[in-house]
Amino acid sequence: MGFYEVLERVQELLRHRGRVTYRALKREFDLDDAFIEDLKAELIDAQHLAVDENGNVLVWTSATGTTSAPVSPPSSSEQPPAIQEDQPTHHVTSPQDEPRTPHAERRQLTVMFCDLVGSTALSAQLDPEDLREVVRTYQATCATIIHRFEGYIAQYLGDGLLIYFSYPLAHEDDARRAVRAGLEIVEAIGALNIRLEGDQGIQLAVRLGIHTGLVVVGEVGGRGRQEQLALGETPNIAARLQGFAEPDTVVVSEATHRLAEGFFTWQALGTQRLRGVSQPLPIYRVLQESGAQTRLDAAPPSGLTPLVGRESEVTLLLERWAQVLDGLGQMVLLSGEAGIGKSRLVEALTERVVREGAVRIAFRCSPYHTNSALHPVIAHLERLLQFHPDDAPAQKLDKLERVLQAYNLPLQDVVPLFAALLSVALAGRYHPLKSSPQKHKQQREET
Repeated sequence: MGFYEVLERVQELLRHRGRVTYRALKREFDLDDAFIEDLKAELIDAQHLAVDENGNVLVWTSATGTTSAPVSPPSSSEQPPAIQEDQPTHHVTSPQDEPRTPHAERRQLTVMFCDLVGSTALSAQLDPEDLREVVRTYQATCATIIHRFEGYIAQYLGDGLLIYFSYPLAHEDDARRAVRAGLEIVEAIGALNIRLEGDQGIQLAVRLGIHTGLVVVGEVGGRGRQEQLALGETPNIAARLQGFAEPDTVVVSEATHRLAEGFFTWQALGTQRLRGVSQPLPIYRVLQESGAQTRLDAAPPSGLTPLVGRESEVTLLLERWAQVLDGLGQMVLLSGEAGIGKSRLVEALTERVVREGAVRIAFRCSPYHTNSALHPVIAHLERLLQFHPDDAPAQKLDKLERVLQAYNLPLQDVVPLFAALLSVALAGRYHPLKSSPQKHKQQREET
């Protein structure tokens, strides 16, 4: 895309969202720092449509909420028009002067409906001001998780939320992002209930429904109130699925299940007839994450197809492995475009070396935990310790003790170190750490 085409798309994105980070723009449009600086100069200095916030965020400031007419670079053969003295040099057409056709696009979306259970009973139990504060806290808790997975809250529906994944930013794993976000919302509401039980004497519960399908998304509404909404059968099905969910559970359609299969464990709820939907649909309850981290981990039990046309690369990897067996440490870097089979090559090598008795240790970064530099290490330790989501704090502490005992380490010194890293409560069995976080890090590295 040329500069002005990218400029128009950035303006449209800003107008819809209001605030966009420069990192998001780089990822969405594959831009470098020089291109970002040119966009800032055009939007901030030339057109006065946005402002910079702390060097990290671009904030839309146009009072009308609409972009100017598309700007095209002048052709070298064009001459600037003559200016008549009896005519204004600039004329801006207002929305009242000329109707504007709202922009809309057809795309596949994963839509989530999140609803608060028993809100009518809560309204009878709480003072309206207290109820408002509880609902705001619940919504803020959900929004934090949704934004971390780069979902888009299209509407706040009283005590419910309508969320889109794949709009306006699309990812290859949006269905999985939606399901993970749903499970984390349920977990976060459970943690929130501890505080609400003490402060208000109440407990909250949520139901979530998720469906993936085609929609047309664009501006809906009249003057003074316009929203970006997805129209089609997909949002309706997601809303109906939410009605089938038990409190604090996530229910998905067959379409979403197919896209996220292997990454979660499921309970089939059979084929159900949804109100307003012509054909009965198979639906599933999400139980928990399966532990799979890649598409290869989530491959069906029948196994992977044979690796074809990669004999030279596999041979090179096996030669390096043979050198390792001879005592010569090796490191191999695989690089290339997405989809060419890098992970499949690694899997082929892994299958061979594991059969020979080697132990594989895999560390993987995650786009969902960019704020945690140690996430790959933490995830590896949780797999090694066989932590499960339903483990009580005391069970996790027992597992940590058993593994550290096998290495003959002094438990009183090392258990608090690893417990702090893994967010495991000490349950009064050990003294909490009192040294600085930097000292903790150094002690863990030495261990």
